Amino acid sequence: MFDYTVHTNKSVNHAINRLEASLKEEKFGVLWMFDIKEKLQEKGLEFQKEFKVLEVCNPDEAHRVLHVNGMAGYFLPCKIVVYEDNGQTKIGMPRPTALISLLNDNDMELFAKDIEERLIRCIDKSIMINGLTS
Repeated sequence: MFDYTVHTNKSVNHAINRLEASLKEEKFGVLWMFDIKEKLQEKGLEFQKEFKVLEVCNPDEAHRVLHVNGMAGYFLPCKIVVYEDNGQTKIGMPRPTALISLLNDNDMELFAKDIEERLIRCIDKSIMINGLTS
């Protein structure tokens, strides 16, 4: 499977706030947030759905991976999307393991698996309220 996606009843902005907090616990930061709705409207295009792309990075992990295989830089930083879909907010990402598999490097695949598990934990935690999925 190429992606990991969950849904929540939280608003896009609330989901992003929760996501940023859970990412911080894993020492990931949001480098940049691209607001696709805003950019398309700025260009005169009709687009009503909230759709934001967060580029996230853990600097220590990026440093480590780039020392092992510089080609991994093609997949950095990691992307997480938060968007509206049929009245729900969805949070998803391309799986690092799916992307890194293109390199055919077993060491990098193990590294990607660790990062993927940590990012999934962050996403899952961001939609939890008192241990229950919202």
